Amino acid sequence: MESQGKSGSCSCVVSLRSAGGGNSMEKTVRDPLLGTLDDPGQEFEAFASKGSDRQSQDGSGNIWSTLQGAEPRDKPDNRKEVTMELQRAINQHGLADRLTNTTGSERRGATQDVLSRLKMEPYRSRKMKLRDLQEINPESLQSRTPRAVGDLPWHFLRKVLALDGAARNTSLGQGGSGDQAGREENEGEGEGGEILPHSNTDSRASLHPLDVLCAVLLCSDGFLQQEILSRMSMCQFALPLLLPALDSPRCTQLLWAMRDIVRRWRPHSLAQSRGFREESLVLTPMPTVSFVRLGSCSFSKSQLLNEVLSPAQQHHDFFVHRDMESGNVRREIADGLVEIAWYFPAGRENSDLFPEPVVITNLRGDIESHQLQFRFLTEISSAVFIVTESIGERECVLLSSLQGSTTQYYFILSALAETRSETLRSLDTLAPVLKLNKLNVLERSHDTNGTELVEILQRSIRSVMDSSQKSVTMEVLARTARELGVQVDEDCEECQSARTWAREITAHVATCQTEMLKLQGALWQAVTEVERELCRMRDQGAVPAEDYKSQLRGKLAELRTQQNNCELHAGLRTFVNGLEPLNPAGKHRFLRELKLMLELMAKDERPRLQAPGRASPGAPPTREEDDAIPAGSLGAEHFLRELAQFYQAEHAMVKEGKMAKSQRRFTHLPGIAAELMLEGFPMELIDGDASNIPLQWVTDVLAQLHAKLGGRSRMLVLSVLGGQGTGKSTLLNTMFGLQFAVSSSQRTRGAFMSLIQVAETFQQDLACDFLLVIDTGGLKAPELAKLEDGCEHDNELATLVVGLSDIVIVNMENATDMKTVLQLVVHAFLRIKEIGQNPQCLFVHQNVSDVLAHGQNRRDWEDVLEQLDEITKRSRRMEKPGKEVTFSDIVNYDPETHNWHISDLWHGVPPMAPVNPGYSKSVGKLKNHLLELIRIQSGGIPLKNLPQLSEWLRSLWNALKHENFIFSFRNPLATEAYNKASMKFSELEWEFQKKMHLCLCEQQTFLQNQAPDELDTERLTQISRETKQKLRHEEDKILECFKKYIEGGASGTHLVQLKEDFIRNTRRSSSVFDNYSHHLLERARNRRKRLGKYYHSEAEFRKIIEQELGKLLENCRSRGEKLSNEQLEREFQAMWREVLSESMLFSSVKRPIFQEMQRLLEEDLEHRGKLMHQDAGILLHYTIKSFSMKKEYLDLSWSTTVKELFTKEKWQKAEEIAMSLMRQCLAYIEEKANSTANYNEVYCRELLGMINERLQQGDVSELHMSDCFEVDLKRHVLGEAARAFQKIYDCFMRETDPHQNLKKLKLQYFSILKDLYSDKEVSQKRARDFCDQCLKPALVDYLNKRLGIAIADDILRSGQSINYTSRGVFQFTTHKKLLEENSFPNYLKYIENYAGFVKAQIEGHLFGHYREQKSLENMEREILSAAIEKVQRVLENSKDQTDSTMAFLDNFCQVLQKDLVISKDGLVGIRFINTVNTEKFAAFIHTFLSELESQILAEFNHLEIRSKLSRLSVKPQDEIFKRVFGCGKQCPFCKVPCEAVGTDHTEHFASVHRPQGLGKYHRLKTNKLICKICTTAVHSSGTFRCPETQWEDHPFKEYRAIFPYWRIQPDPDINTSEYWKFVFKEFNGEFAKAYKAKPAALPRDWEKITQEQALQSLEESFKMK
Repeated sequence: MESQGKSGSCSCVVSLRSAGGGNSMEKTVRDPLLGTLDDPGQEFEAFASKGSDRQSQDGSGNIWSTLQGAEPRDKPDNRKEVTMELQRAINQHGLADRLTNTTGSERRGATQDVLSRLKMEPYRSRKMKLRDLQEINPESLQSRTPRAVGDLPWHFLRKVLALDGAARNTSLGQGGSGDQAGREENEGEGEGGEILPHSNTDSRASLHPLDVLCAVLLCSDGFLQQEILSRMSMCQFALPLLLPALDSPRCTQLLWAMRDIVRRWRPHSLAQSRGFREESLVLTPMPTVSFVRLGSCSFSKSQLLNEVLSPAQQHHDFFVHRDMESGNVRREIADGLVEIAWYFPAGRENSDLFPEPVVITNLRGDIESHQLQFRFLTEISSAVFIVTESIGERECVLLSSLQGSTTQYYFILSALAETRSETLRSLDTLAPVLKLNKLNVLERSHDTNGTELVEILQRSIRSVMDSSQKSVTMEVLARTARELGVQVDEDCEECQSARTWAREITAHVATCQTEMLKLQGALWQAVTEVERELCRMRDQGAVPAEDYKSQLRGKLAELRTQQNNCELHAGLRTFVNGLEPLNPAGKHRFLRELKLMLELMAKDERPRLQAPGRASPGAPPTREEDDAIPAGSLGAEHFLRELAQFYQAEHAMVKEGKMAKSQRRFTHLPGIAAELMLEGFPMELIDGDASNIPLQWVTDVLAQLHAKLGGRSRMLVLSVLGGQGTGKSTLLNTMFGLQFAVSSSQRTRGAFMSLIQVAETFQQDLACDFLLVIDTGGLKAPELAKLEDGCEHDNELATLVVGLSDIVIVNMENATDMKTVLQLVVHAFLRIKEIGQNPQCLFVHQNVSDVLAHGQNRRDWEDVLEQLDEITKRSRRMEKPGKEVTFSDIVNYDPETHNWHISDLWHGVPPMAPVNPGYSKSVGKLKNHLLELIRIQSGGIPLKNLPQLSEWLRSLWNALKHENFIFSFRNPLATEAYNKASMKFSELEWEFQKKMHLCLCEQQTFLQNQAPDELDTERLTQISRETKQKLRHEEDKILECFKKYIEGGASGTHLVQLKEDFIRNTRRSSSVFDNYSHHLLERARNRRKRLGKYYHSEAEFRKIIEQELGKLLENCRSRGEKLSNEQLEREFQAMWREVLSESMLFSSVKRPIFQEMQRLLEEDLEHRGKLMHQDAGILLHYTIKSFSMKKEYLDLSWSTTVKELFTKEKWQKAEEIAMSLMRQCLAYIEEKANSTANYNEVYCRELLGMINERLQQGDVSELHMSDCFEVDLKRHVLGEAARAFQKIYDCFMRETDPHQNLKKLKLQYFSILKDLYSDKEVSQKRARDFCDQCLKPALVDYLNKRLGIAIADDILRSGQSINYTSRGVFQFTTHKKLLEENSFPNYLKYIENYAGFVKAQIEGHLFGHYREQKSLENMEREILSAAIEKVQRVLENSKDQTDSTMAFLDNFCQVLQKDLVISKDGLVGIRFINTVNTEKFAAFIHTFLSELESQILAEFNHLEIRSKLSRLSVKPQDEIFKRVFGCGKQCPFCKVPCEAVGTDHTEHFASVHRPQGLGKYHRLKTNKLICKICTTAVHSSGTFRCPETQWEDHPFKEYRAIFPYWRIQPDPDINTSEYWKFVFKEFNGEFAKAYKAKPAALPRDWEKITQEQALQSLEESFKMK
């Protein structure tokens, strides 16, 4: 017996190794011990004595005392009893591993070796997390077979998370190798080594799947373990129940890792009622049947179990077995692993294997080697099936230790012929001990049919289930494990602490759930309804819009106050206190425990919900049932939702001034929520129960998330839409390893978002830092179908999700889904397309047979595509009538790449069906396609960061709450991009204008230097052509720069329309400048030509004078005596009088400008068929100030006249038009008065043209103005202009009067005569004269032409430019300054004369800025220095020339003809005296230049700033005004100015509108000013009337039918218009008095608005915070 036992043991080890089930370390400890027990002689005594040395270390005194108390020498017959007693003691104290298995150090060494080969050592201390697997990296695009052992863990994890049935396959691809040692070993064999290629199942090349599983679980944190086991459960893989002692001295039961698994089944007891059970596996009591192996076995126990659990014709490998791929690889650390599997019935008696659920456990390894695990199984099991080939004496002793066990024992024998008799004897011995009968012994012989054995086993298990009362839960198993010294994974401090907090919270939920979560019930629903009504105003009735809105705002404030006054329930305080002190992972664990606790509560609630007694099991819940939040659907999100409501209410209190910021209690909550998102916790985006978004909460959570990410938060948003129960959440979870809820009791309502990180190495490829995945509730959900707003909820959800997304997955199951869901989706895409967003779209067809997918479904899709086109057309007509579009016009659709067919999720009939292999494969391909699509289009998808996403969400939701989504939507990204592009455009435009102004300066100077007879049409055409070429060149440059700016920014796609506006404005600006330059140059030429007669006459006179002066000089020199100065002067006077009397000088006759303009007015009126009154008098009697309205100006019918007596609408409108037109004309007159040009009758014609153009517009013609109005208006305007133009003419004539000029010439010529007569050296004097009379005027002119450009450039480039960077910024700064001054006259000027106010503000800014700073003086010096440098260069270049003075001056003027206008009069004396030394002359000029510069600068410095600016050719205030004024159009209702870029755009808009009473609108009956605000009116039920509507009522909602070029959108926030409300309530009486009306009846809440709130509203409206 002894030799047989030992050899049997050894043969067992060998056979196990060959079968892949043995352990390499088995023989090291076990065999000597077993041998000693077989022969308890001296060795037994020595063994017992050694125990005393270990007693203190092991705490095993009872065992050793038992051994020492036994005296085998005295009682040799009690050997068996002693051995059995020893066996019991060993089992009882959990020392089997220490005595019968490998030592702890040996096992740890084996574990270390496996982890090293798997490259998992770094994760031994820093456990792997789920987010490590979720991370998107380059490997995410690869699905290759592992090629090295180090690839196996990641291969397994990715496969199992993707529900791939091949996850357990650890075979390596061709060329793969195990580790470096293996490679070195093979290399060392040389030529004598293995010739054949590496086998995939080579033990050196791979690891056993269970070794990989154990290593992965060892290196994973609790959350990842939960996810792994959950996915393995879905794949119907057996789960690890007891992990062997790998890096600890004890085994570990995985309990917490299984708590998240929920299964659904229908026991036969509920088959008739069609009921079902959906329970947590941990909490469900079930009978347990265990399978173990004793010794060796010729067949696979695990394979036998797979056959027992698999229905006929549907085999599945629940357990890994030797015949699977990699199943025959030797296990290295997995022996001692206990696996667990379940069977669940489907309620089909004819096909279910078992009528009730049953647990099957499977011990890996021999029970002799793993007696602790065996003892555990015998304690928990209803029955234990022992698989063996032979039972010898030693085995019999082992099994006899089970005496007294209540567990049933079965033996499955594969008896060997040589051991059969011994085995039977042993069974006879064990029969009374284990209560065996014939049915408990199953023998598998060579003749036994495998199917028969399986059926016998199934019958035996059913028998056990029928007879056994031992149904235990996993928690009961855990108690047994603890008693045996096995550690349980959830016994850690973190888990227990989280459970304690969760238990305390659920205790509150159980007693007072409604009280605990009351803010998200009726109060939140009421808030939702009020917010929607604020936007839609459906129940407004006859109440004025602002009054109704005020009532709603008051109601909303009251609701928020009620929310804020609610005390934080003790349960919620516990919830917050439980979250606060924990680290992010601890917070996640706490919420997971809470979820599990709530599911435990749901167990009691679910039978009531599923009770057959309900009216209709399939009926959707009512709204009241929905609001109750049954425990069956209660989750952690409801607690966060409640806290979000507290946060929202508190924020509202602070914003309304009812609470100080220092009193806030919940400011830390968004940070906690952000941490949870980083841990992978899905965060609620849309509250599906209330169909609302807590915007402030979501915004602040995303802001905190952005901060925690260090500002690196570029997001690609991926979402899924589809019908309920179509597998949307499962699809996302499978694709990305996410944790969206999928249980039937917690169906997704609304939308949840989860974050996936992109690896840093992959961020550049995908152009994003994270993927934000949005899971949505089912469209057309049954519970919403019967609710009044169910369809509206679906539309809002679809539109919002599509609008947020960059890629949308539309998930469908069948043709019905395609028709119902796609109607919603198409409508959503149509809306989003209209607001400039164009997300990618993929269509996923689920539950599709692989065979039919490519053919039938494609044909179905082609049929549906025709229907989709019809749906698209109908939706287009409903949303925005106009051009018809097809489905392909709104969705970029390619049938080959945008259609994905995915197999059924389950391969067979649930609940025992595994995941379909085709499902995982299809989802994997879809994921790869998505990532490849993102990578390819990484530059074309305009991604948003989290702050941008928040603003985008706010705008989308605000627009959705309004009835007209498209017109209500404010695109925050386009607005931001528009503002930035506006600034860039303004910058480029000014560069363009600056260069063109400088170019015109040169061309104008050139013309002024030409002789009149040289300025023919050809010369002007040539100059104009050069200017135009320069203009086109600069225009191309600015467009190219702007194009690069647009294309270089991520927001470029938001600027498609804007880009066209900019191009159009650039070309318009270029065209305006072209016309301006042409007129300017033509005017310069005409001026020179008009002066031609004068110049010719003067030139002839100078010629005669110079001839006579020469004669006089010779005459005086020929006299004998020298003449004195007095004598010389008398001679000169006589000569001058004689020449003057003989010359015919040109002399102009004074023009009567009044009379000329009178004549032009009469011609204009005669041409237009209107006659002036005979007694009207001349224009001299009229001015603009003297104009006033008269009754005869209105030509009305009798009925209209009566109406006008009460309303005075036409009177006021006419007066407003007249005043506006006169202000415009006055600005034109002032512009001409400040120019240096002479009067031209074109000025009068242009004024008349301005008046005629305005009076021909539709709004004027509808007022029925009489001819008298036009005549008088023109008289007053031209009367004002005639005075100014007469002054212009008189001033010009004084400057160009020949007789006045002769006085200057006379002095010059007499000075020359004296110098020549005295023979003085005149070079210095003539140089001085040249500097004073020629250079100085030229330099002053040069400075005046360029200083205006420099000032504008300084203002627009310096720190002062911030106010003028765009029209929006200018509007903000202007509004803010008005608010700070809070002066009614300023507000009135701003509203009534916006252009004049802006000009005055700019001028005031310029005057104030340059009055106090020396920057203007520096600019003057810089400009003047540049001109003097040019003069110095010319002088330097002329220094060595020996030409005459005449040639020198001609060259000087020629070189500088585009820079300086050299006065010909100043050159008279210098040209006459040709004897001047040229070199000295130039040197003296050079010497005088610095003095001349200082003199000019001093003169400029003494000028008052206003006077200085008036002399400039380019007025800086006008250039700045053009930049910020825009088109000048005003809102037709409230008169707010347009803020669009340029003067040529397709739509007018303004950031903030104001009460219409400020635009002089009043009520007809009461004459009270109207307080209605445009942004409220356009979505109210009110009407308006004006001349454009023929004074008929017109709905405000259809205002664009009357004013199509104005875009007036609803306010993005209820506080947006607080600014103008504050102004109106402050000056209500003053405005009424100014407008000759009665004060408005303002809503009561307007009186509460403070100046601080007005400023805050202004900052929010213009995004200036």
